[in-house]
Amino acid sequence: MTENKYDIKTIVLKKILDEKEASVIIEDKKTSLFKKLLKKPSPEEVHVQSLTLCYESILKISGKYVADYFRKSTHVISVDSNVKEVVLGGGIFPIESKSILRKAFVGNRGKNKIELPLEEHVFVEEEGEVTFDHHGREIKFQFTINSKTVENYPQQILESNSSTVKKPEITYDAAVEQLKIILKKPLEQDIRNLNDEFVLNTISEIYIPIFEARLVGPNQKIEILRIDAVRNKIL
Repeated sequence: MTENKYDIKTIVLKKILDEKEASVIIEDKKTSLFKKLLKKPSPEEVHVQSLTLCYESILKISGKYVADYFRKSTHVISVDSNVKEVVLGGGIFPIESKSILRKAFVGNRGKNKIELPLEEHVFVEEEGEVTFDHHGREIKFQFTINSKTVENYPQQILESNSSTVKKPEITYDAAVEQLKIILKKPLEQDIRNLNDEFVLNTISEIYIPIFEARLVGPNQKIEILRIDAVRNKIL
């Protein structure tokens, strides 16, 4: 499946603070980025060179891995003390010899054990999701998605702010492969007739509005202060 064949759901989250409110936070916190030896510069020494509203992408992918296969296994059954062997499917299975310690506890009248080498038909189903930041690093998703938190016209917002939109750096193919690895648990070595399938459920490209302030401090040192405009949180 090529990149343009994926059905991508685009979501833009609503911001809860505007540029004026972000500017107040920046003025209050700007000196903390230039702290040196527990000493901050004065507010007059730190200049806000620019303040930009960016839309930073998060890629959220969900899917399901299903498989069935046969694996070899040994099952131990208990039989009466006077049973010496079991005949099953043309095979003859003798009882296990009792250890000295077991004889001391149960004597000769205790239940006998028989090992039956069998094949098990195993069915596996793993469903889950994975989230990546716009750099392609795996992260925990910490936002609420519902009708109250998302913009009604996401494409229009992204188009009108195209110069500050940060698209995913990880490809859809690579992200899907990573989810496959997470869901596809290592299988036993001695198996046969493996049938497995990965089903992709959704790919959501979620854009977070973030205010980025470029600050110039003492000795022309540059720092970037970022505010998550959805959670009103300094990043």
